[in-house]
Amino acid sequence: MLPTTDPATTQRVHPADGDLPPLWFLAPEGFFALPVAATPEESADRAHSFVRELYSRGDENIWEPAAPYYAAIAEMMGNTGVSYAAMGLFSTAEEDDSAVDETTRYEPSEGVAQCALTVAIARTDQATPDTDVVAQGILAMLSSDPFNDAIWLDLPCGPAVSCITVREYDLNPEMTADAEETKLLTGQIQVHVPFPTGPFTAIFTLYTASMDHWAQIYGLMTAILQTLSFAEPVDEPVEEPVGKG
Repeated sequence: MLPTTDPATTQRVHPADGDLPPLWFLAPEGFFALPVAATPEESADRAHSFVRELYSRGDENIWEPAAPYYAAIAEMMGNTGVSYAAMGLFSTAEEDDSAVDETTRYEPSEGVAQCALTVAIARTDQATPDTDVVAQGILAMLSSDPFNDAIWLDLPCGPAVSCITVREYDLNPEMTADAEETKLLTGQIQVHVPFPTGPFTAIFTLYTASMDHWAQIYGLMTAILQTLSFAEPVDEPVEEPVGKG
């Protein structure tokens, strides 16, 4: 029972490098944003909120040791140029049509699909501000690798290039639950979106080993990209109720 894009929260991605512009998109429910921040102190503060949201049924015995761990991961990711990172956790349990409570919670033992989403903003050496030309260059570069499935996308914010790769890994027996050698199939969707406002490219990467739910996870990435904006969203004006005369 993977979610739709509602309810969703607006994510403002602003790199620590002040020379890089921000972007905005909507993240569906089920994505838990890692505490990527400009400073280790800010990351540590965010980590305490993150673990309480991720392990909502936990307590201080879980939260206290987990917070520094995730703060360290977020700091490491930030040092590689990642401006936003999130874990996606979604129940795969069959929805009970007879349930009337919209806040029904499912146990992890009933099935969980997982994915990881990162967003990076890269400065690019492009000679033209034309995003179509930039996207064509990205498409040509990615298509040169025969293992890449690169395609052109027309998003509401402009052109983009999506590249899908599927890989299979051999897992040693000591890494598996049943102590048997097995194979792990993983999928990655990476989308390059040129900024219309300057020589920058946004890179969205979604990675998952939950390949039984690939179609739904691919749909989540598609939904996120449909909301991508390079301009700060403007709140819709709230209409005042009309009183009776």
